[in-house]
Amino acid sequence: MHPALKLALDLAPLAAFFIGFRLGGLMAATAALLVITALALAVSYIKEKKISPMPLLTGGLVAVFGGLTLALHDEVFIKMKPTLLNTLFAVLLLGGVYLRRPALKYLLGSAIRMDAAGWRILSLRWALFFLFLAGLNEVVWRNFPTEFWVNFKVFGMFSLTLLFTLLQIPLMKRHALPQKEEP
Repeated sequence: MHPALKLALDLAPLAAFFIGFRLGGLMAATAALLVITALALAVSYIKEKKISPMPLLTGGLVAVFGGLTLALHDEVFIKMKPTLLNTLFAVLLLGGVYLRRPALKYLLGSAIRMDAAGWRILSLRWALFFLFLAGLNEVVWRNFPTEFWVNFKVFGMFSLTLLFTLLQIPLMKRHALPQKEEP
């Protein structure tokens, strides 16, 4: 899939959530998130004839927690989704580190070549970062108004994730394997 399309499919649900909130509140945002997430997954499947595990897992949680939010008209469910998703990612990564089968290597190994120690450290760092995000989401949604939480979810979590990703570059360079020679 073209990188620009992949980026658009990754960001579209977040943008739809933000726009939906601005236009109609949290219930409208949740409905927009459900629809655009389903469309993004459908486009991914049409383009690649498969859906990667992470978007599928995220889409499943959006469907469950977004559906509960709309069906019960209770915003707690959609506010808890980032906590549960980030905790689940952390548990999966920590399990991979414990079993000496870093999940990140299986997800990113075709794009990034690193030694085993690099994958283990990177997986552990991401697991701890996801736990940090989960805890931070709990603090924010429980202690601040909904509008603040929406802005945090859309801009704060994205910015923190981008910054964290950039901070991992030195580790990835330090543990990079030599590039394979093309015949």
